[in-house]
Order: sequence, then structure tokens, then C-alpha cells
Amino acid sequence: MIKIIEKPYKSEEVIKVLDESVKEWFFSKFKEFSITQLYGIIPIHERKNILISAPTGGTKTLTAFLAIISYLVRLAKKNELENKVYCVYVSPLRALNNDIAVNLIKPLKEIENLVKKKQKMQEIRVKVRTGDTTQDEKQKMLKEAPHILITTPESLGIILSSKKFIEKLRAVEFVIIDEIHALANKRGAHLSLSLERLENISNIIPVRIGLSATISPLEEVAKFLVGFEKTKEGWKPRDCLIVEVNFLKKLDLKVLSPLKDIINTTAKEMQQALYDVVDKLIQEHKTTLIFTNTRSATERVINHLKEMFPNRYETIEETIGAHHSSLSRKHRFDIEQKLREGKLKAVVTSTSLELGIDIGYIDLVILLGSPKSVARAIQRTGRAGHKLHETSKGRIVVLDQDDLVECAVLLKEALEKKIDTVVFPKNCLDVLAQHIFGMVIQKKWKLNEMFDLIRKSYCFNELSREDFLDVISYLAGEYNLEDKNVYAKIWYDTRTNEIGRKGKLARMIYMTNIGTIPEESYVNVIIASPFERKNEKIGVIDEAFLERLKKDDVFVLGGNKYQFLYARGMNAYVNASVQRPPTIPSWFSEMLPLSFELALAIQKFRKLMEEHLKKENKDKVKEFIKKYLYVDENSCEAIYNYFHDQFLYAKIPHESKLVIEYYTDAVQGKRYVIFHSLYGRRVNDVLSRAIAYLVAKHGLRDIEIGISDNGFFLASNYNMQAEKALKLLSEKPEALRPLLEDVIEKTEIFKRRFRHCATRALMILRNYKGKNKSVGTQQMKAEFLYHVVKKISEDFPIIRETKREILEDLMDIENATLVLKWIKEGKIKIETIVVETPSPFSLNLITQGYADLMRIENKILFLRRMYEKIRKKIEVKSK
Repeated sequence: MIKIIEKPYKSEEVIKVLDESVKEWFFSKFKEFSITQLYGIIPIHERKNILISAPTGGTKTLTAFLAIISYLVRLAKKNELENKVYCVYVSPLRALNNDIAVNLIKPLKEIENLVKKKQKMQEIRVKVRTGDTTQDEKQKMLKEAPHILITTPESLGIILSSKKFIEKLRAVEFVIIDEIHALANKRGAHLSLSLERLENISNIIPVRIGLSATISPLEEVAKFLVGFEKTKEGWKPRDCLIVEVNFLKKLDLKVLSPLKDIINTTAKEMQQALYDVVDKLIQEHKTTLIFTNTRSATERVINHLKEMFPNRYETIEETIGAHHSSLSRKHRFDIEQKLREGKLKAVVTSTSLELGIDIGYIDLVILLGSPKSVARAIQRTGRAGHKLHETSKGRIVVLDQDDLVECAVLLKEALEKKIDTVVFPKNCLDVLAQHIFGMVIQKKWKLNEMFDLIRKSYCFNELSREDFLDVISYLAGEYNLEDKNVYAKIWYDTRTNEIGRKGKLARMIYMTNIGTIPEESYVNVIIASPFERKNEKIGVIDEAFLERLKKDDVFVLGGNKYQFLYARGMNAYVNASVQRPPTIPSWFSEMLPLSFELALAIQKFRKLMEEHLKKENKDKVKEFIKKYLYVDENSCEAIYNYFHDQFLYAKIPHESKLVIEYYTDAVQGKRYVIFHSLYGRRVNDVLSRAIAYLVAKHGLRDIEIGISDNGFFLASNYNMQAEKALKLLSEKPEALRPLLEDVIEKTEIFKRRFRHCATRALMILRNYKGKNKSVGTQQMKAEFLYHVVKKISEDFPIIRETKREILEDLMDIENATLVLKWIKEGKIKIETIVVETPSPFSLNLITQGYADLMRIENKILFLRRMYEKIRKKIEVKSK
């Protein structure tokens, strides 16, 4: 039974369950228990599974450990601590693991010193085991097991298949999973199975303690934490208590627009206004953390601040720093250390400081542009006022109309505690293959025993027997891939229904190839020539960017345009003689997608705005904006103008109305069909590919696609039956998935993701006998294997998994299908407009491809020209 704890325990009740020395230490450091501790300590002491959801600085970690430390201290005083692991702490972040170790060892030493004044006690050992742990340290752990083991999901998977250290886990009593909100991916799926394997080998059923920042829906997250058990009535989630203390932290959040008029301005004025606001905010606070949405933007912000305010930031004593995943580990660690020591005035980051690494006192968080989800906004701003009762102060600074509306609605949702839904991937067959191999390395299994254990995991509870047996068949070599160097890794005896490992090198292969995070690399961009020797390399692009390219897409590299033709291995071949404008911006693969729930909230606001614009004057509408949203005067004026222009010039698309806009570019003669489908990029990726495919079936091959969170467009020199294609899709929403499965199989994204899945499923080994295979070699092997297995079986499990990953994890097939159902049911009406100039709501979408060629000045001039045309049309209409 999943149950929310309604009220906290009293302080005196909590005091009673703690050891005297732990109590003495605690009150020497803290005045009182935090609210999180009043909720959580007693259930953990009583050995109850618990999920604790609290904002950053909500004392979650100490809450999780306090009852455990108290228990271990009592045993240590009696000299009853055994040479075994009592508690396993798992975090997705290695840096956080080191933090936890330091923050645990110090209090344990202090408690030990208190105890030793009165009596002897055993030492309570804390050790970290990750990929960085040396062989020597691992050997020491075998002799003296850590009582508290701190590790990562990947290292836990390795430990569970180790020969000797597994013996130290035979009686684990507590498992703590930290940062659960960061595990809604294949790492989470992998960990959920590891937890079941850990419970299976332990003689004691370990208590599961989950720690998470703001997250929703809590009941599903609790099920992910505790898994399922088989009863006479069928599968049921195990018992779990939920503690939610998110409502306690005060939020001081505002959206700021540095300019009164975003359109009638110059690039110089815009840049000056933005950095004046940012600098003013930094100077008014002790330490500021600035979030951008891309790594390149992080570097750009740092450079601009140093150039524009050299006396403040370009000094001998470093006052500002960058922190993102492309920087070296040493650099990131130095920045974190300087933050903790209060030596930096500001740090600019992309996403790398979102999770709970201790970075000391931050009193302001600035978000440059939309964080794209309410949970992420709360998580980022929660870095300010790190303690629970302090106010989280955040300022979202925007210079774009779509961003402004998005952030204003996001702010409303955050302040009203409406959190986006987190979804954990289910039935990942590549992760399953990896775990089955790990399980047979540990011991021989009966088929049904293995299947039942796997189904205890939340992420595999709905796994069909057919999918399970298909993976067993693949691992047992039944697809005859030996001559392609994909060897059987297990044996399966159909008479006895037993499964075991195959090959002397099984353990070595498993240990050196485990994990779910794919290796990625740069891709060479080469001008294709009929004479291969003359192929010229012109630069490199991210593999994630290549994934997004479709044949004939035009992109910018080094200031020049190139048309994408095809890719082989880690080489992308392009045509340099291209007249068409770019179709995809270089930052596209880095951008975070808008959450579906936030998209619907914006759609709702759009509908309300249409209703108010129909019947009220400007003052009344602005009054509504101020009352409904939490925005300053500049923002209110900009939002009003944006909607007013769209309302008078075209139509306002919203939750009940999907507008299709037809526009012909008079210069190029190109016809655009713009779908105002504000459902987030993941949904629009699905809908745009499906509609483009249906349009192309009628003989049109040369179709450009552009997508954003707010909609998508198709462009061609010919007429397109795009509206007809959408209506056709909405007649049979259930046919969307099979259609997309066919469509994506011919894309770059499929080729790359097949390699990721095949590597996880150990079809391709990253490492063999100590030799690493390059990403390029892995890619070539993947492309070769795909064609081989496709001929053997269209339904090969790793092909199926690649499609599932693309459609469910990368795209959002489920909500795309839901949108089609709403159209079918009449909840969404389709309306069309024909315009001579793109409408205000479509301008960003139309111009995003030009982003790398257009200087910011030119973009502003372009937008101003467009608005002049739009307003002239509005004047003509109103006469």
C-alpha cells in the first residue's frame, strides 16, 4: 500500500528512538529537528520503506542517515558490528558520492569522539566504490567491508556480479536511492532491476529509502522505488510511505523583461539591457548562479560579462566561472570548491549544477531563457537559499516573446505547485539483456524464477513473457550471429528450464561493458566527391546533432551552409553548393524540450487571452494578464502586444483550436504549411514526421521540416496536402505508432540509437580483453549488424527496443496519439488561415533555421520589418 504521511511526529517521539550519543551530537550542531526529519526518522527506524520528496536544502540526506547512524552506533558500542555492508547508498552523481562520504565521515568521527569519552566503540566504516575506485581500495574493502557503501547505479550492477564482494551484501539492511528525479531514464531502469537482485541475494529484506527533489506523481515514483511483489491476487506494489515537504520552502520568483518593447529595438540596445540587468542582479547579491540552456550560451555569457564590465569580472582574482559537462573534471571541481569557499561572485552553468552537489551558499539564481519544465525551474531556483526555511530567490530573464509567455505561465504553475509528470521508461530490452547476462554470471537460474524476479522491478513489471523469451533467445545465440562475431553469452536448457553463463570470459566481458550511458563522439563533416580521395574534411559536429539531421537538411558550420546527404560511421557527407536557407539551427540538439503539461498550461492561457481580447479593451486585458500571471510591467505590455497582433492579424491557436497557417515566400517561391501545435518538441517531432511521410507518399519528395516546442512547418515548392494528412491521422490515432516505426527506421536517429541499444545489449562490445573499440568502429559494426539481423527477423528484440526508445524516450508517441484522439473526438478543432506574411506566433519557428547565419542585428531588423507588414495589414483590415 502506498500511503502519504499526513502529519509529522513530535520532537520528543523522535528523540526517543535516537541513541544518546547521536542525540548529543545532533543538538550540538542543530537547534531542532527539521520538518523533514520529524516526518522521516521514525519510519526509517521502524524499517518502513519511504520516499522523501523535499526541495534542495530540505535536509533529506541527514534524515535518511540519522536513524541508520543511530542503529550502527548502538551496535558499535556493544562491539556487535559485523564485517558486512549494512547500508548501500546509490546516487547517479559521482561528485555527490564524494560529498556524501565527506559529510558522513566527519559526523561519525565526532560521534565516535563523544562516545570514547565514556566507553569504547568500534569504528563505523564508510567507503565509496565507483569507476574511479582503485584495485587496491577494492581489495581493502574485501578484508574490511564498509558498513555504509556509497556507489553509483553502474557500480552496483558490477558488485552484484562480483565473485567475492557480493558476500558482503548478503545481509544489507538499508538501501538509500538519492536524486530519484534524475533517474527517469535507462539508468533508472537498470537500477530498478539491480535493487531486485540485491534484495534477492540478501537474507534480510532491506528497507528502501528514496530521496528526491520536487517530483510528480509521487505514487508512481514510490512504486519505482519499492517495486512489486507477487500475491495470490496478482502483482501489487510493495508498501511505501511518502513524505512531501515541498510546500514549506518559500519561492520568490519573477520574470523580467529588460526592454519595454522587444520588437522595436536594436541588437546593441537588447544586449546592453540584458547584461545591465544581469550585472545589477549579480552586484546586489553575494553569490549568483546563472543557468543557460546550452553549453555554448554559458561561454557566451561569461565572455560578454567580462568584456562589458572588465573592472568587475576581468580581474586578477577570478570572480566568475563556467561549469558545464564539456569542461574537465578538475576545472568543474575547482569551480565547486571556490563556490563552497565563497570566492566567486557568480557561476554560469548549463545543466551540470542542477543536481544536489553541495556548492555552499547561493542567494540568487538567474535563469536566462525558459527552463522548459516547472520541476526544473523549481530545482534550479532551489539552489538559492539552500537551507529548508530560506526563500528560494529566482529571476527568469527573457528577450523573446514566446519565451516570455512560456516563462510567465511556468512561473504561475511553479508558484501554484503544479509539477510536470515524470515518466520512467519501461521494458527496455537492452537493459534487460545486460541484466540477464549479469544474473547468470552470479548463478544458474530456473527460467520462471528469473522471470518472476525481473517482474518485481517497477520498470519491468509489465514485461511480456514473449519479450523475455526473445531476449533469452538472442543471448543464447539462437539468431546464429556467431559468424558475425556476436557470440552466445548464456545457455538455456529447454528440458530443465535452466539458464547459465557461457564462455570463460563472461565475467570479464560483463564487468568491462556494463552501463547504460552511451559513448558519443564528434562526427567529421566531409564534402562528398565522386572521387573518394578528394573528399575534404571541413569540421566536426556533435553526434547528437547528426542524429537530428534528415537527408537534404541544410545547416551552418563555420559560417557556411552545407546540405546533409548521408552518413557512414563517424563521417557525415555534405554538399557545399547549396542555395537554400538553413533548416536546422546548430543548437537544436542541445535544447531542452518543453514538457507536455506546461505546453497545455500555455494553451489554456492562450484560450483565456482570446476570450478577453474578444470583449475587452487594452487596460482590462492587461489587468487580466497581471492578475493571472506574475509579471512586471514591461512583460505585461509585451505579452499584450504579442497576443493583440496575433488576434487582429490571424487567429490565436489554443487548447481547443489547432491553427494551420499557409504562407508562400514570394522571393523563394516556397510554400509553408505551419502547424500551431503547442505541445512541446517531443510531440511535434512525431506529428511532423508522420504528416511529412503521408504528404511525401503522394509524390512529393522534397519536403523540409522545421520543428519547435510551439509547432512545426512543412515547406516545399509544390502544393502539399498537409491538412488532409493530419485529418487522416486523426481518424485512426492507434495507427500512428506502426506508421512512425516504419518512418524512423530510415533515419540517422535510428542508426545512432541502434548502436546505443546494441552496445547496452552487449551485441557490440566497447571493450574486449583490455582493448577499447572507438565509437566509429562501434558505429560501423552497428550498421553492419542491423542489416544482418533485419534479414533474419524484422522483430529482433534490439530493433524493437531501438524503436521504443526513439518513440517513447526521445519523442513522445503517447501524447502525440492523445492529441490525435482529441482531434477525432472534436475537443480540438482544426482551423486554417492564409497569410502573405507569417503571423507573429510563427515568426520564431520560421526564422530558427537562419539562427546561425543571421547576426542578432539582422534578426531584430527582420522581425521589425515583419511586424511593420503585419501592422499595416491590421490597419487595412480595421478600416
